[in-house]
Amino acid sequence: MTPMRALYKPDAAPGLTMTERPVPIPTEDEVLIRVLRTGICGTDLHIRRWDDWAASAVTTPLVPGHEFFGEVVEVGAAVRDVAVGDRVSGEGHIVCGTCRNCRAGRRQMCIRTKGLGVQRDGAFAEYLTLPGANVWVHHTDVDPDVGALFDPLGNAVHTALAFPLVGEDVLVTGCGPIGLMAIAVARHAGARFVVGTDVSANRLAMATAMGADLGVDVGGGDATALLRAAQEQLGMREGFDVGFEMSGAPSALPSMVETMNHGGNIAMLGLPTGSIAVDWGKVVTHMLTVKGIYGREMFETWQTMSSMLQTSAVLRERIGSIVSERFAAHDWEAAFAAAATADGGKVVIDWTEI
Repeated sequence: MTPMRALYKPDAAPGLTMTERPVPIPTEDEVLIRVLRTGICGTDLHIRRWDDWAASAVTTPLVPGHEFFGEVVEVGAAVRDVAVGDRVSGEGHIVCGTCRNCRAGRRQMCIRTKGLGVQRDGAFAEYLTLPGANVWVHHTDVDPDVGALFDPLGNAVHTALAFPLVGEDVLVTGCGPIGLMAIAVARHAGARFVVGTDVSANRLAMATAMGADLGVDVGGGDATALLRAAQEQLGMREGFDVGFEMSGAPSALPSMVETMNHGGNIAMLGLPTGSIAVDWGKVVTHMLTVKGIYGREMFETWQTMSSMLQTSAVLRERIGSIVSERFAAHDWEAAFAAAATADGGKVVIDWTEI
């Protein structure tokens, strides 16, 4: 097979380069996938910039990228239930299978997880290999752009369904692509009121398009006061029942804690960039539950999001509309620039246009 085109980081330094790399050879328990679409994640921006997090977590040389949709072109002898020609996405957390959590069926909690596009070559290339156990086969038609969103959509579904939502009032802090998807899922799952916060007017407009009742700009004032005003505007008599913290912003969790109902539940997906001053006394006396969320449940989340998309045209439309820009692979620098603005939806790269 001729060499493939790939975005490559040859060493531990800022930057990426489009170059030729050998097509990877699958082992007996892996499949070879022709990549059709990839999504750009915040992780990929960190890797390109080579910030402190990337320097501490990433193994180079590396082909990054972990959000993808593609077609299986080769199947290892030990792989089951995956066939050549299958259209697939993939779980990017590759687990050991032998730690306590893996053996108990809690694979998303594996203590030896290796990340696709982080510790092993990933999806910013014409081809990638992935263990057959990590491949998610789409048994119904799925738009390639949406197929490339299954990884972040899984984050949103895992967060949104961490607690019961039917009839509940939900606060989502951070309306980036995953926060927007969480809003759509909360609305699909039967929440009463959904409020989203952000500092981008464009993303707040997208939040209402996803089904939020209100989008609150917290960039220019006291976030707690603004949220209490939103509660009053909606006619809420008590605090939020469920919170999704998706931003990692220092003010997000404290304002969420201040505006939760007693006994409220908070799911945290956003990674803080520093320490956060939370009133932990209020967490105790208001009997709040705070749960950390990482990745997707393997593979219950995948089943859930596939089923929701299959059965809801409204949800399919909303999730698909989160893709705000699509670039050919040869325009990858423009794609990364668009993703770095943090002012729109999801940016997708089309690997059929090299």
